[in-house]
Amino acid sequence: MNKLKILALTLAFSGFMASCKEQLDVKNPNQPSSPALKTETGLVSFGEGFYITGFKDVKYYDGVPGYFWSGAIGNHELMGDVIGTDIANVFINQIGAPNQITLDDGTVLLNPNSPNKQIDFIRITANVNSTGFQNSTYYEWAYMYNMNNAANTILSNIDAVTFTGAADTKKGVLKAWAYWWKGYAYSRIGSMYYAGIINDKANGEALNGTNGNYVSKETMIAEANKNLDAAATILAGLTVNTDYTATMEGLIPSFNRVGRGGVLTPAMWQRNINTMKARNLLVNTRVSAMTAAQWADIITLTTNGIQASDFVFTGRSNTTGDFLSPTAGTVSAKTTGANNTYKITERLIQDFKTGDLRFTNNFRRRTAPYIGEASRGNSFFTRYDLINRGAAGSEGSTSVITYSNLNAGGYELYLASSYEENQLMKAEALINTGKIEDGLALIDEVRKFQGAGLPAVAGTNLSLDVAKEELRRERRVGLLFRALSFYDARRWGLLETGRKGAVALSRTGAVSTNATINYGYLDYWDVPDNEIVYNPPASGSAPTKNPKTN
Repeated sequence: MNKLKILALTLAFSGFMASCKEQLDVKNPNQPSSPALKTETGLVSFGEGFYITGFKDVKYYDGVPGYFWSGAIGNHELMGDVIGTDIANVFINQIGAPNQITLDDGTVLLNPNSPNKQIDFIRITANVNSTGFQNSTYYEWAYMYNMNNAANTILSNIDAVTFTGAADTKKGVLKAWAYWWKGYAYSRIGSMYYAGIINDKANGEALNGTNGNYVSKETMIAEANKNLDAAATILAGLTVNTDYTATMEGLIPSFNRVGRGGVLTPAMWQRNINTMKARNLLVNTRVSAMTAAQWADIITLTTNGIQASDFVFTGRSNTTGDFLSPTAGTVSAKTTGANNTYKITERLIQDFKTGDLRFTNNFRRRTAPYIGEASRGNSFFTRYDLINRGAAGSEGSTSVITYSNLNAGGYELYLASSYEENQLMKAEALINTGKIEDGLALIDEVRKFQGAGLPAVAGTNLSLDVAKEELRRERRVGLLFRALSFYDARRWGLLETGRKGAVALSRTGAVSTNATINYGYLDYWDVPDNEIVYNPPASGSAPTKNPKTN
């Protein structure tokens, strides 16, 4: 298929949407009794619809921040301080408003809700069931449980389906597909919320109270890894043949099989799983709490993780925006230009090293600083714009990574992990276990891979602290817009200690180069109140509210 055709069936405000190709003769493809799911072609087509059920068709998200990859992930990048905004829709300006910024002259810019701060605002105003669609903390939860339900639907139907050709291969691919996305969904829940629900039943509409057994975020990550391991076990028994390739092509839309995206072999897919498991460990453990055994686990997983030539799970737009809108479907698209929803922050820009071609290829200095609606915050003040490298006359260097392209199919979105992430996780583990030069060599490798044009740092006798700073900056720059910035800020302790030596602007556009930013963000969000009201915790459930306060 060249594009996905969507049949959206809204079930109230449960965040539970069904989707499939228009040409299928279906009524509700998420119903296990649907005739479409009793056929090989119907089941494969439904599997392709994961791109929609998991990332687009949760009703309703505000049109300004957008769907999953522009809206829900926008929350991550706002709190990771790579973008800012003065747009108030779905309270996104409040999500990314730090408690205060102290400028070089001692001027203090407070959160616009002061004396209330971000944590107070979320609990008093945003994460309240009566807020309805405006609860921005709800959407990642809803999207991921929508995806989990779709995976459960495949697993509950597959054994009753008769397959042609290499039946075991086709069934294996579909089961691995379902377990992979279940593991992915649980990974995101456990990495963002203080508690979650494990639900293996098809049609498990969490908001309708089918399962009130809340478990801790740690248990969610363990369950995520369990599902990823289940996929890996299946893949270990598969080989590439005509039916394997045909099934994978049926699951991955053709416009997502471009560039780094493609038909993953079983070995490639297993390496993607190892990198995801390394991420689950790394981003959910404070650096200060990492043990030697955990660093060793990271090294083992990433040594067997994504390689430079491997395909990974990517997403692209097309002209009709079936999966992503070219101009509004991603954080990158929503940040491009001078008048968009998000603005590039000064803190991201200061993390580029002098001479980095990734900076000169993708950003430009504004004629005047952007101050905007200052009553809605302060961290979005900026002197820089992200360039649309798909615009005429803005092609840039093809050997340097592109952070934005608003042409259909022009921007490559990483849905899960990537080669660069794998190498930087391994680099961090090596640096923190006494192998500084080996870790720095991997940082150099990533920079070369992305065309940064920077001189090597390996072999320059950097101290441990300086090597860690190289790693920190490279994760910010090399993994930009890959939904990792907030995780990093959390595990590095910046949510509590803040960032010193920061570049920030005053309300008149004056530049401070040694500002202090106190973020004070909630590190793991409480379970959305929209869930709790309709699906109260059962006896024995784990706490659903993070005990952290301001």
